[in-house]
Amino acid sequence: MNVGILTLSFNQDCTSLAMGTPTTYSLFTISQDNKIDEIHNCEIKPFINIPLLPYAEISTIERLFSSSLIAVVSSQAPRKLKVCHFIKGAEILSYSFANTILAVKLNRSRLVVCLEDSIYIHNMRDMKLLHTIREIPSNRDGLCTLSISDENPYLAYPGSSITGEIQIFDTVNLKPGILIAAHESPLAAMAFDMTGAKIATASNKGTVIRIHSSIDGLCLFEFRRGVRRVATIYSLAFSPDSMYLAASSNTETIHIFRLVNHTEKPPEVASSWMGSFARMFGDMASYLPKHTTEVLTQDRAFASVHSQSAGTKTTIAMNIFNKTLKLFVAGYDGVLSVYEVNTNEGGECKQISQHLLFNMIQNLANTQPIITNDRQN
Repeated sequence: MNVGILTLSFNQDCTSLAMGTPTTYSLFTISQDNKIDEIHNCEIKPFINIPLLPYAEISTIERLFSSSLIAVVSSQAPRKLKVCHFIKGAEILSYSFANTILAVKLNRSRLVVCLEDSIYIHNMRDMKLLHTIREIPSNRDGLCTLSISDENPYLAYPGSSITGEIQIFDTVNLKPGILIAAHESPLAAMAFDMTGAKIATASNKGTVIRIHSSIDGLCLFEFRRGVRRVATIYSLAFSPDSMYLAASSNTETIHIFRLVNHTEKPPEVASSWMGSFARMFGDMASYLPKHTTEVLTQDRAFASVHSQSAGTKTTIAMNIFNKTLKLFVAGYDGVLSVYEVNTNEGGECKQISQHLLFNMIQNLANTQPIITNDRQN
């Protein structure tokens, strides 16, 4: 039975999905099979009768890649962060903060805890507090994102609560980076690519998605999700090769954009009537109002998914399995869907599998023993 999902999160390389409900939380592995290439071998670790979970209602759960480390926050103890070894069922440490924890982000060197008015940066190796970013603009949703790259180890968070500014922060040298004016309206979603050199953002209007360089702030791409229809962007996700960006929202469509510069587009695209149309308006751009020019020159989606559950909150991720790009859509209705993206032709994505998370939990609960304190080794 679906008892309600409080949180869903993919890990940093889309090999795992974590789910928190009012009664427990679960970890699923996402692996590839040479024959079927779909999600399988789901592993649920019940946390019953162990110190890790003296309460229910997990509001935040983040796993560090495919390791045994997870960070957990309960809605019944919203100021306390627990870092645990889920295989052993052991609590490694516990931190208490002055206010409610709104988000937790992990990479191999840093653990970041976001409150409404401050951000704490810890060293992942020993969990010591390295730096506190104080008096940030009010960030009630805990919006932030952390790069997994060692070369560009950036944290990003809203630089304003009024406009869509992005503050980049260097988590190694512990100093502010550039401030990017990405949108006129407040930010609603953001995501780094695998290299940390690009950051994608959407505002609370949800009509335009922009990708900037996190190094120099240059706007690299602009994509239009819609012209008139305002939407709530739930999730943004890059492909591992940074060639595609997916965006899910409260509409029935998930958009996938291809990151190709106009000068790099294939000849058949440039010679099509759409290419001629774009060139014509490109020549007229200087004579048109700014808003009209932006609407006409912004790229549209390369591929899409039409969901049957419009309005259902989703979190998404992309990965390349057996040389095929896959889009994973985890819904707060308990359904995980997997789609194949045709990187040659685009268009409507093919659904290759669908998984009912609560059924998987029930099946594994009936076949696997419960982990207790007596089985830590």
